[in-house]
Amino acid sequence: MPHNSIPVIETKRLVLRGPEAGDYPDFRATFSSYRSRFMGGPLTPYETWMLYAAEIGHWQIRGYGMWMIHDRTTDKPLGMAGGWKPAQWPEAEIAWIIWPETAGHGYALEATHAARGYLYGRLGWEGAVSYLDPKNLDSIRLAERLGAKKDTGAQTVDGNDICYRHPSPAQLKNTQISDGIELEIAHYADPKFRPEGYALD
Repeated sequence: MPHNSIPVIETKRLVLRGPEAGDYPDFRATFSSYRSRFMGGPLTPYETWMLYAAEIGHWQIRGYGMWMIHDRTTDKPLGMAGGWKPAQWPEAEIAWIIWPETAGHGYALEATHAARGYLYGRLGWEGAVSYLDPKNLDSIRLAERLGAKKDTGAQTVDGNDICYRHPSPAQLKNTQISDGIELEIAHYADPKFRPEGYALD
């Protein structure tokens, strides 16, 4: 899929678009830091470059991939979210990562909800999973807020991860899950909303 054919998704606060060369410095900084410890990192400069090339190539091979998340007002890069299925992945995954300095504002929830909606509605996915490190409590909580449930019978990537299965489009339609997600996103979008405690992105 040519770069200019990657769809752009807009939400109340965000713009999701394909990865570009200018996004690489933030990607490199995150994946070479402790923030990436649950996603195979910290990575060396070579490993980081290869992974970023894979992010771009994934769109070419699969026809879907990870979008770069940008602030709709400032265009500041905030992280990534989208579909992911490298070779030997048991199932297509919905994945996300937020850059360290932008965590705690609900961006991952908003972006992942929008990405899942596109993958379900436009590409016809009937479901998806997220493969998570069992120690990555923030991502586990986010998966649960998205309505995903731990699937102990599912095949994992390497046996060191756990599989969370997302609700199907039919299971999401007109339900408390989808209404709750929309309500939480609306809270984060309210400038008066000041969540307390640890980041839940």
